Amino acid sequence: GDAAVRHYAKMLDDIDLQDFLVSPAQMDQARAVVSDELRSSLELAAQRVKEFHEAVMPSDWLDETKGLGELIRPLDRVGLYAPGGSAAYPSTVLMTAVPARVAGVREVILCTPPQRGQALNPAVIVAAEIAGVDALYQVGGVPAIAAMAYGTASVPKVDKICGPGNIFVSYAKRLVQGSVDIDGVFGPTETIVLADKTANPSFCAADLIAQAEHDPLATALLITDSQKLVDDVDSEVDRMLVNQPRGEVAKAALDRQGRVVLVDSLEEAVDLVNRIAPEHLCLLLDDPWSWVDKIKHAGGLFLGEFSPEVMGDYIAGPSHVMPTGGTARFNSYLGVNQFLKRIPVVALDLDTTLRFARTAATLARTEGFDAHARSVELRVELQEHTF
Repeated sequence: GDAAVRHYAKMLDDIDLQDFLVSPAQMDQARAVVSDELRSSLELAAQRVKEFHEAVMPSDWLDETKGLGELIRPLDRVGLYAPGGSAAYPSTVLMTAVPARVAGVREVILCTPPQRGQALNPAVIVAAEIAGVDALYQVGGVPAIAAMAYGTASVPKVDKICGPGNIFVSYAKRLVQGSVDIDGVFGPTETIVLADKTANPSFCAADLIAQAEHDPLATALLITDSQKLVDDVDSEVDRMLVNQPRGEVAKAALDRQGRVVLVDSLEEAVDLVNRIAPEHLCLLLDDPWSWVDKIKHAGGLFLGEFSPEVMGDYIAGPSHVMPTGGTARFNSYLGVNQFLKRIPVVALDLDTTLRFARTAATLARTEGFDAHARSVELRVELQEHTF
């Protein structure tokens, strides 16, 4: 329970936790120190995320004539996780909580760790308020995932845990899956820039560095059919890294995971992209729309030189929580569907049941379930006797 959360927070992160829940006084203090410009930026981003997810929200359908349909129902309680510790991510708060609210989740709680030796970041607190989070807990890492999965005196048990985190958070989510649902297991962030000879080398370099500065384990790849672009981007990367505050982090990522792949054709490039299934795919091509139908696997698709992945991180509209490590082959971005259940409805009329009863009974007996078959046959016999 709470004692274990405190114990492991101290052991793993050297944080002394007293009250887990962010208090009204902390909320007031955060509101006072967050600038008007930052608040306006958070509110605008939240509105765009809200509008996007409202547009893709599914709805019930019921066909009384056929006696079939589907109900869409939100989850009761969802636990969200926003990374912290070395940095604060108010954008992740918006990108997880707003879709949950649009989906109609009854209760949304959020766990995020304070930066070591400091109070919880005020921007994170204000973002949680803007996004409609019901309760914000200043608990991070493995203890936060465990608390939300199993419940404690302070932290309620949730139905699903969503949001990115470091490798320990990811493994914790994997361990509790089954006790609760999870949105996925996320690894280090990754971007592929797929470009042709028409691409601006400065844009390509800037997008690769922007991805690489996240983390020394981030992956940034350039795939192109132009040797000249390769040479130009290489020069631009060297030039831009010099003045970047997080240049050492970006350089470490580019040295370790960064790659330039020169292909014979864009068709070959697209085949490679689909095999990798990246988290982010940026098409800096002469006519990016003409290639959209050929992309089968990507967490998010960014078209043209004025749709950099950075816009997706903050303001475009879709959630920036996207599948990594090739899981885009079978998983999707964090949207309203992650917070919904689908309940099929069966309401067959008499004629339909009589028409298909023999088929159902035949299949039931083939599987050795005589009682299944009799359940249907009794209805048919009753109707025959009635008439």
